[in-house]
This record gives sequence, C-alpha cells and structure tokens, in this order.
Amino acid sequence: MEYKDYYKVLGVEKGASTDEIKKAYRKLAQKYHPDKTKGDKASEEKFKEANEANEVLSDPTKRKKYDELGENYKYYQQSGDAGQGFDWSQYANAGGGQQTYTYSGSGDFEDFFGGSGGYSDFFDMLFGGGLGGSQKKRRGGRTMQARGHDYQAEMEITLEEAYSGTAKVFKHNSQSIKLNIKPGIPDGQILKIPGKGGSGRGGGPAGDLLIKINVLPHKIFERKDNDLYADLNVDLYTAVLGGKVQFKTLKGVIKIDIAKESEFGKTLRLQKLGMPVYGKTNEFGDLYLKLNVQMPKNLNAKEIKLFSDLQKLRG
Repeated sequence: MEYKDYYKVLGVEKGASTDEIKKAYRKLAQKYHPDKTKGDKASEEKFKEANEANEVLSDPTKRKKYDELGENYKYYQQSGDAGQGFDWSQYANAGGGQQTYTYSGSGDFEDFFGGSGGYSDFFDMLFGGGLGGSQKKRRGGRTMQARGHDYQAEMEITLEEAYSGTAKVFKHNSQSIKLNIKPGIPDGQILKIPGKGGSGRGGGPAGDLLIKINVLPHKIFERKDNDLYADLNVDLYTAVLGGKVQFKTLKGVIKIDIAKESEFGKTLRLQKLGMPVYGKTNEFGDLYLKLNVQMPKNLNAKEIKLFSDLQKLRG
C-alpha cells in the first residue's frame, strides 16, 4: 500500500502549526475547488488529496497517530524494504469515525465526492470506515464491519426564513431531499439526515448527512439568542411631543407609542416580538428598539426663528 505524505500534499513542514496547516489547506482548496475547475479530473483529485491531508493534520489525535506511523514507515524505507513488508495491521482501525468533507451549496453530493468515494485506501486503512475501496478482513477471513463516514454540508438561510421556518430541497445521490427547517432555528444548528452519508463497509450502516444552518446577517435586526435588536428612527418633534410611529417587525407592521420627551438612545422592550423559541410552540424572545432621534435638516428661515425663540424661552 502506498504511503501518503500529507505534509507534502499541503506543502508544509512536519512541525507546522495548526494555523499554518489551515492556511495551506485553504489556499489549495480555493485553487482546486470543483466550482472553479469544473470537469478537471486532475484538479478534483488534488482537491480530494488536500481535503484528506487536512482531515488528518488538523486533528491532533489523527495527526499523532499518523506521525507515529510515519516514523516507523521511514525506518522500513531506509532499510531498503520500501514498505513492501511493512506491518500495517498494528495501525489499522476498523472504526467508521466521523471524518467529513464540507460542501457549501445545494448541488449533488454524489457528484461532489466523485461517486466511488473520497478517501484513499491508505486513509481507509489507518482510520477506518472510508467512503469506498477494498474491504479489510480480520484474522480468520471474517470481514470487518465499519460505519460509513458522515457527509457534512452548510446551508444559508435568511433571518426571515429562520423566523417563519422554511423548506429547502437539494439533490443527493440523484435523490431530491426535502429539508424542513423549524421556526427559530439558531445560527450554526446542525440538522441530521440519518443514513444519507457514506456507504458502510462489510455490511456496516451508512453514515449520516449533517447540515449546518448558517443564518445570514440582517440589514436591520441583530439577533442575540431569541431576542432581536434594532434602531427605531423617530423625528425630533415626536420625541419631544410624543406620538406614534410605525415599525416593520418580522411578524408584521406595528404602531409604537412614543412617550413625550423621549431621550436619544432610550431602549423600548416589546415582549414576544423576537424570534420563536426553536422546537417550542408559542414561545418567543423579545424585540429591543433603541430610539434614534433624527434631527431636522435644511431648516427654512421661519423654522430657524422658531427654534431661536424656543431657545430664548427656555433660557
């Protein structure tokens, strides 16, 4: 079996830091990403190799195991054996693990992973449960079972979609999968679709498809847990005299009472007009509106005189 030099793949030294490994991986991932190199098989292979190298070197536990293997393999090479008689069994792992690729978008996952599997036999042997390749056997010829790898994807939704809940459809293994997203889903929430990951080995179960939901920033609202924060623009006259202003919440347009002599920066709390509480019925966070008093501009002569008179009156 061919030994994979993951440090060489990423172009880093063996003593490279986690940040150096991450930086090198991102550079290669951007260069060889399938979205940029559509149909270029050589680039696809380099992309997979970079993913595999990063999968190992960015994980302290995997990296330690890989480095230990490398030192022993190097010894066999220097002895002139070139690895042909190397005892791989002491390093082999039958576990399926949780190694994942990350794919952002809504394309066909099977096309992205190349159909037959994304990890090499070397990775499959060392960490177990690869996305394909030959089956390994225990002593006595019995096939080892291994759970398939999880696939990991990211999906972006708007704050409005997170508020109301939404349904998204994407293709996976030539199947259209409908993903129902409940109202109030937090940013970074991971949804699991059982059995839609990599195929198991030796009769083992398939992995899962894990989808991380990224809620996009909003131009008006800032979200903190289940509460929403925004500015409420109020003209000077309403702030001084009091009155009503309209504001469009995620639930709809409402009218807000502004008390007279309201100060700039005052915060109003509107109960149950924040985000729905994820997984619960009729529970909501609050909406906090900070008064942003807007000063009048382009005053005419009469308005200036009135303000001047008011100043003298108050003086």
